Amino acid sequence: MTTPIEPTVELRKTKPKQGLVHGLFTNTKAMVGATILLIFIALALLAPFLFPGDPSRITDMASLEPSPEHWLGTTAKGQDVLALTVHGSRSSLLVGLTVGFASTFVGILVGLASAYFGKFIDESLSLITNVFLLLPGLPLLVILAAFLPPGLGTVIVVLIITGWAGSARVLRSQALSIRSKDFVAAAVVSGERAGRIMFREILPNMASIVMGTLLGCVIYGIGAQAGLEFLGLGDTSTVSWGNNLFWAGNEGALLTGSWWVFVPSGLCIALVAFALSLINYAVDEVTNPRLRKIKAPKPAADVVPETAATTLERSVTK
Repeated sequence: MTTPIEPTVELRKTKPKQGLVHGLFTNTKAMVGATILLIFIALALLAPFLFPGDPSRITDMASLEPSPEHWLGTTAKGQDVLALTVHGSRSSLLVGLTVGFASTFVGILVGLASAYFGKFIDESLSLITNVFLLLPGLPLLVILAAFLPPGLGTVIVVLIITGWAGSARVLRSQALSIRSKDFVAAAVVSGERAGRIMFREILPNMASIVMGTLLGCVIYGIGAQAGLEFLGLGDTSTVSWGNNLFWAGNEGALLTGSWWVFVPSGLCIALVAFALSLINYAVDEVTNPRLRKIKAPKPAADVVPETAATTLERSVTK
């Protein structure tokens, strides 16, 4: 009579589900993106100390190539390109972060109200959202920026007006799925106020999609500001990455081959968008189980795998 083969599979305890913040801290993409973003924020904060004075001041050192004295060369008006690039990060990051947070906030309000109240409010807010989604973005940006008074506040207002509808549509869809859950119905039956249910019951369960929407709106704000200013529709007296590109085009840097004038600002916009995209991808990996990289458990050192030969030898000896 043969003895039953002892199971050789070692049972392992499953780890508890990790939170979003802890998952981001252990994600390589999130850490790389956050490092790049923090470097730009630090440069923006330290710009007045690193390059004191007015970076747009005109000097007689025109169109100098990169050198130890001017690491990124000078423009056709004798302005130090590195100083313009570092000071330009202040305006570009300010507009991008402000537009991102404001557009996401408006999207949260519209999406939650539309999903929670439903009926007439949902139809009205959905109609307004659809109208803004159907309007062509770039022509609307150009029209609003051309007729409103120039300034940084105008750029921010224009970008918020044209950038909230997409986030509202996405957040409404997610809020509708959570609105039908049992814990929301229990809160309604218990007499909780509508604001408390929306912001204490529904919104916390949308943390991952809200963060992804926020990052997308920040990228939109930085890129759209640079596009408007490159077309000359911004305040050309301010120093920003978009205005740096605008003046580089007007001064013929593209025609003369002065690559050091326009490459730094364009590269900074690309790097910031790349960093935010990495963080966005990391959020998707942490919150979406299908995107997580599951590591195969290593076999224990003291466990010998059972083979057909050893099984046959054991049965013969018995």
